[in-house]
Amino acid sequence: MFLARIGGTVVAAVKHPTLDGCRFLIAQRLEADGSAALEPIVVVDWLGAGSGATVLVSTDGDIARNRLGNTTPARMVVVGIVDQVQTRLSARQR
Repeated sequence: MFLARIGGTVVAAVKHPTLDGCRFLIAQRLEADGSAALEPIVVVDWLGAGSGATVLVSTDGDIARNRLGNTTPARMVVVGIVDQVQTRLSARQR
């Protein structure tokens, strides 16, 4: 699992049948200090995360398969919308 910030949406005219009704979001993985990591990724969302939201992303394909079926090609899914992140690093900086 990792934290990511949502940067936008992806619209797919054609997609795997198990993904009908799912939203695709562009997510930027976050480093421990809150800075953005390398390349953005596409994640599946059924929780309703909006642009600019910080989310918890699971890389465990079992979550997607349990919800969408065993044949789904999805692996990275939004499993939580984060309200606040508190680390020891941020507490020391105060």
